[in-house]
Amino acid sequence: MSRHVAIVTDSTAYLPPQTMERHGITAVPLTVVLGDRALEEGTQISALSLADALQKRHPVTTSRPSPETFASHYRTLAESGATGIVSLHLSGELSGTYEAALLAARQAPVPVRVVDTGMVAMALGFCALAAAEAVRAGATPDEAVAAAEKRAAGTSAYFYVDTLDFLRRGGRIGAARALLGSALAVKPLLELTGGRIEPCEKVRTASKAIARLEEIAVERAGAAPVDIAVHHLAAAERAEALAARLRERVSGLTDLHVSEVGAVIGAHTGPGLLGVVVSPH
Repeated sequence: MSRHVAIVTDSTAYLPPQTMERHGITAVPLTVVLGDRALEEGTQISALSLADALQKRHPVTTSRPSPETFASHYRTLAESGATGIVSLHLSGELSGTYEAALLAARQAPVPVRVVDTGMVAMALGFCALAAAEAVRAGATPDEAVAAAEKRAAGTSAYFYVDTLDFLRRGGRIGAARALLGSALAVKPLLELTGGRIEPCEKVRTASKAIARLEEIAVERAGAAPVDIAVHHLAAAERAEALAARLRERVSGLTDLHVSEVGAVIGAHTGPGLLGVVVSPH
């Protein structure tokens, strides 16, 4: 039974293609609208193109996959032998992706468990990996969901952004908070809490904010076995330097992933983003 349980997530998990292939995970792409072009995240628009568009202040918006897109993926998996599907997605507070998956699940030819993980980026990716590992070990769909939800409950995500302006424009943070941050000339640290991106701390300079981001990650990791992901947008050197320091400081580190976020998250955070996801086993 277990080998016939398929794991589906979406493109905001930012799992490396080789990792998805190894674990048998399918990622349904969200859409980025750049000017008058609708492009699939991960295949039709690069992080570099996105960063360039944002820096030039071109209009960029995002949209969920359609229910029909999810339905097509569910049918393909069923035709390939899946007898059950676990579909894990980014926070419903940030996107309508979960609702689209729910609509498609009602018409799927096999049972589909759709889960709002409350996560995003590799915080979501680690949930998908937990579910896939459970399935490989013989888990039922319900047990795979439980494994993903347990991973989500212990996972933390923190972000540094150069400016709150992109989050304000995308409606992901209140205008008052964004204006306050700009007025005080602070460098904000944000956290994923309750499925939303919320202010965590305000720091005066970029270097101090990134140092504080490192300290938070180390504190959250503790000494137990833990996976960490470092994300960035157009800030590869910062990300690699932070990752190197975390490798030295986190004694229980199992895996550390460094990756550039895709267009959906990048459109709301802007270039200069640096993020850390801490996910205990």
